Amino acid sequence: METVLMGRKPHISWGVGKRDLKIVNSVLVRMGLTQFVERYLYELSGGERQKVLIARALAQEPEVLLLDEPTSNLDVRHQLEVMELVQGIALQQKKCVLMVVHDLNLAARYADKILMLKDGEVFAAGTPQDVLVPKNIKAVYGVESMIINTELGPYVITIKPSAPQKEPAASELKVAAVAGS
Repeated sequence: METVLMGRKPHISWGVGKRDLKIVNSVLVRMGLTQFVERYLYELSGGERQKVLIARALAQEPEVLLLDEPTSNLDVRHQLEVMELVQGIALQQKKCVLMVVHDLNLAARYADKILMLKDGEVFAAGTPQDVLVPKNIKAVYGVESMIINTELGPYVITIKPSAPQKEPAASELKVAAVAGS
């Protein structure tokens, strides 16, 4: 409970109030985490920990929910559970969710819009069907791919790395070596 209560920190000036506890308890119930209240965070599985961290973010009552790779290091079941949970939050609570995710198929299945970045710049933006196309995937990730359209959205199959790019000549390099002691 303490981890989720930390999400109330921006709203607490002198101590935890009844409203803070009510909000935290509501989030715990809504996310099915009440059975973990007496356990330490380190005792939970990866998926359970992710849910607790999302609950902490929700306890802040944000207008926009920002998530950085909420499915990293999770098994397939927990990835889907976390994504279903986040999608439910977006739909039921009318929250805008901005999420960094590297699994193209999770992005295709759960995102309304995708922003694909390359070298820190926007490379493509739009619906999963518009953005997740072989030429974009090749340009950004350097892999050949094919797309299968399903009822859940596009499904990306990566085939092989693209042909390697020509190595720049030494005269083209901006930094040839970095050394230090």
